[in-house]
Amino acid sequence: MDRILSSAEEATTTYDYEYNLPCHKFDVKMFGGLILPPLYSLVFILGLVGNLLVILILVSCKKLKSMTDIYLLNLAVSDLMFLLTLPLWAHYAAHRWVFGEALCRLSIGLYHLGYFSGIFFIILLTIDRYLAIVHAVFALKARTVIFGVVTSGVTWVVALLASVPGILFTKFQEEKSHYTCSSNVPFRWKNFHTIMRTVLSLILPLLVMVICYSGILRTLLRCRNEKRRHRAVRLIFAIMIVYFLFWTPYNIVLLLNNFQEAFGLNNCDSSNQLDQAMQVTETLGMTHCCINPVIYAFVGEKFRRYLSTFFRKHIAKRLCKQCPVFYREAADRVSSAYTPSTGEQEVSAGL
Repeated sequence: MDRILSSAEEATTTYDYEYNLPCHKFDVKMFGGLILPPLYSLVFILGLVGNLLVILILVSCKKLKSMTDIYLLNLAVSDLMFLLTLPLWAHYAAHRWVFGEALCRLSIGLYHLGYFSGIFFIILLTIDRYLAIVHAVFALKARTVIFGVVTSGVTWVVALLASVPGILFTKFQEEKSHYTCSSNVPFRWKNFHTIMRTVLSLILPLLVMVICYSGILRTLLRCRNEKRRHRAVRLIFAIMIVYFLFWTPYNIVLLLNNFQEAFGLNNCDSSNQLDQAMQVTETLGMTHCCINPVIYAFVGEKFRRYLSTFFRKHIAKRLCKQCPVFYREAADRVSSAYTPSTGEQEVSAGL
């Protein structure tokens, strides 16, 4: 995130390289001020409710009994970290940064940490599905809760290290009687940072997806009657694909923006268009933090049953104590079936 919410700042005073004239970019500022506050507010509310429900279900219903549950829990925490910054960015887009330097650095740190940890846990979930289906015997010993906790801890450390450049080069300064907050990597580090982000958040997950799902597909084609496995793979595959749909455009535009000369885009019109594209694609990417619970609701059959049971048991019965339908808990219990290939319950993807 080299230019987070640039729309909240004043018109850019850079110069057109071709004609050496000021290059003004008012359109980006207007777009951010009008669109981002209501959009980020909506995403914050939906994402907060959805991810908290996921955490409650994993903890209270699933009891975190598998490595997959551990990864899904950490993925929800990553999304929550990202979500906590949205109200600040929404206010910044419409007004000025009024939250001080400490919150500026914290917000940008949570942005980067939530982003990198999110994609890393999606990668771990994909590898988890690969082991469970392609190497089922090995998975019985390796896919334990303890191993999930250990690898999750290592993943957070790696995500923190990947976030260091963005956090270290946080730029909080006074400009024209107001303060700005952004992640401004120096030129000598910018190319390295962009390439690192592209490799970690685009090339690496793409390679993992191709390798793992090609192996999974070959295995499933030999066992076409394994419907439970198909459902387990479908959920994680949907999470990975949706991530690519939401974040790939921004990573591509960021690459083009930081290598403008190499792509022949170092003129005012192209630079303005890239700024607008960065604003639109980053906005699209930042809305991704509320999407995973929606995927669980539409793709995860077990998640819907757990959600229904949780609602009846903890919410509906308190709202309507005289309604006998909410006391029929036996009919709402989530059925489970032991899967020899994974050692877990029916849908071993966790949700």
